[in-house]
Amino acid sequence: MRLAPVLDALIIETDGFGIFNNKEKQRFIRRLAEEKGILILTDGDAAGFRIRAFLGSLTAGAKVYHAYIPDVYGKEKRKDRPSAEGKLGVEAIDTALLKEAIERSGVLLEASETGKTDEITVADLYADGFSGGENSAVRRRALLRHFGLPERLSTSSFLKVVNSFIGAAAYREAAGKY
Repeated sequence: MRLAPVLDALIIETDGFGIFNNKEKQRFIRRLAEEKGILILTDGDAAGFRIRAFLGSLTAGAKVYHAYIPDVYGKEKRKDRPSAEGKLGVEAIDTALLKEAIERSGVLLEASETGKTDEITVADLYADGFSGGENSAVRRRALLRHFGLPERLSTSSFLKVVNSFIGAAAYREAAGKY
């Protein structure tokens, strides 16, 4: 289990798409989210985001944090060829990158410790040219790379990451560069 040396917590493997049919594990995850809170960490490819969305809807209204590994392209040592998208999964990501992703999730910090004084909104993303405009998708992907986040991250998920950990000041500083 790749996360054991990185995170001192109960780690529940979803077994990939197996989570969609495992009602017992679903109930357990929902209960944990409601009672204690959970951190969701999946691969950064389409399959990982599908599993993340499923878990997010399964635990809607509960305390849920999201950790996103950056897009790192390559071939995992344990595989004969690269994945369909060519991205490394959680199992192959460098330990330091895993730690950064977990720290960025905000799960280790209380909101008062993040140093944020205000929140970024969808209107801010639009005004800054990262949503709804010409070349906004290209600019947003560059900003996501700047923060070490996957390019597939949705606008709403990006806002959650910015407002829970990165903070408005860091966003504004980086936004000016892209």
